[in-house]
Amino acid sequence: MSGPPFPIREPAPAPGAVPANGAVPAPEAGPAGDGPAGPGLRAARFLRDRCVRGFRPSWTAAATVLAVCVPPGPADFGADFHITAGDVAGTLLVALAGLLVVTGRCTLPRGTALLFGPLTVALGLTTLCSQDIAASLPGFVRNAQIFVLVPVAVVAVVRDRRDVQVVCGAVLAAGLIESGYGLWQALTGTGASFEGRPVRAVGTFGAIDVMAMSTVAGYAMVIAVAFALVARGRARLAAVAAAAVPAAGLAAGLSRGSWVAVGIALLVMALLFDRMTALRTAACAAALTVALVGGLGWGSHTVADRTRSIAASVHAPDQSVGDRYSLWETAIAMWRDHPLTGVGVKNFAGFRDGYAPLQLSSGSETADNVNGYVRQPLLSPHNQYLLILSEQGILGLAAFCVLPAAVLYGLWRRRAVRDPLWLLGVGFMTWMVVDFLYSDLGGPSSVLASVMLGLASSRALPGPGRGTGVRPVPRRPVYVLPKPRRPVYVLPKPRRAAGDAGRGADDQR
Repeated sequence: MSGPPFPIREPAPAPGAVPANGAVPAPEAGPAGDGPAGPGLRAARFLRDRCVRGFRPSWTAAATVLAVCVPPGPADFGADFHITAGDVAGTLLVALAGLLVVTGRCTLPRGTALLFGPLTVALGLTTLCSQDIAASLPGFVRNAQIFVLVPVAVVAVVRDRRDVQVVCGAVLAAGLIESGYGLWQALTGTGASFEGRPVRAVGTFGAIDVMAMSTVAGYAMVIAVAFALVARGRARLAAVAAAAVPAAGLAAGLSRGSWVAVGIALLVMALLFDRMTALRTAACAAALTVALVGGLGWGSHTVADRTRSIAASVHAPDQSVGDRYSLWETAIAMWRDHPLTGVGVKNFAGFRDGYAPLQLSSGSETADNVNGYVRQPLLSPHNQYLLILSEQGILGLAAFCVLPAAVLYGLWRRRAVRDPLWLLGVGFMTWMVVDFLYSDLGGPSSVLASVMLGLASSRALPGPGRGTGVRPVPRRPVYVLPKPRRPVYVLPKPRRAAGDAGRGADDQR
């Protein structure tokens, strides 16, 4: 035999030992091209691995929410569209979600295509049948971004309850920032002009989009109240305190439509949770309203007059409400001439003058410290349903109504009234259905509405969790020790003596 019948393993050298041949071992090297693995390189690799493993795609959705608060700057009404920081962040969110879905790191729940498919098909068909296809293409991209792409991206990146809480925390933070800044504007007289006084809170959005701050504050208030209903003890006090700031900012925003939408949303949430809780919430809201209106000097006149104008808008509408009624008549007249597919996406402004009544104003007047005095053209009917009806016809409106109806149906099938994430989904959908009766999506806050729609859709779509619609967070198994059993004592059988055994045998004979 030329060698041993089994391999001989050499013993490992001791640390710091020199081989017998006198050769000095080379320093430890990393991957190819990295050179020696020094302490700094090992630390960099450790941080890189930790960041990659700990990265959550939902952080991108949270960053998109916070990007909405970036001031949009002076508006250019001559441009077809105005790109904001929220739009850029939303595009990155869609790109990241698409990459994760393609690579298999994220999956879309069943029913996602059925939820957003009808709206996408109808939007494409009405764009092809538009009276001006070139003018409708930017509107097609914008509507697809708001109602399809960003919500689907949020559904993809929201994988468990922790992801939902991350995004909700970002929305609450945005609401606190905007509400706090809006209150400072109202108290210092640096807000938008209202009846000749700069007392209207508009946040970082400016007077160009006077309803944006109220929209963000409304979302934050819905989230805070959802957690306040379920929480207990100090957590409930913290949630109520977090809801008080957006409530004050909402009042300072002087948006009557937002007041009505948020009030109905909170009432529905409280009724679903508990009827007695709904009564207590209504009483607290009334007390808070009295405190805000009577306690603050600017609220005693401005907010009270604005509140009374809600009831007066039916029989004695002001100029703003009168223009809105005229725009509604204009939208209905457009639909009557183009009943099936409408005049085309984003063509309402181009056809408005041919259908508008004579009492319609030429524009609305706004003023603030950033843009100065601006007369804005009336480019929409301030009603999302009538806007879609006039631009996309009955086909587009039917497909659009499928989306909120399907989301609400999914939420009801997977209802969990003690779950704050389910409650905020119901609250947002209620807000959207009511708010679209007298407003439409537009401006920087549209991306935030898309993120909220994605959160509600993630709760409505089926998932591995039982009736939750969101993938459950994996938890460590809990090992339960078996209960000790009581010992069973068995008495031994009495043994017979040797004599007794023989005697018994004799008896048997």
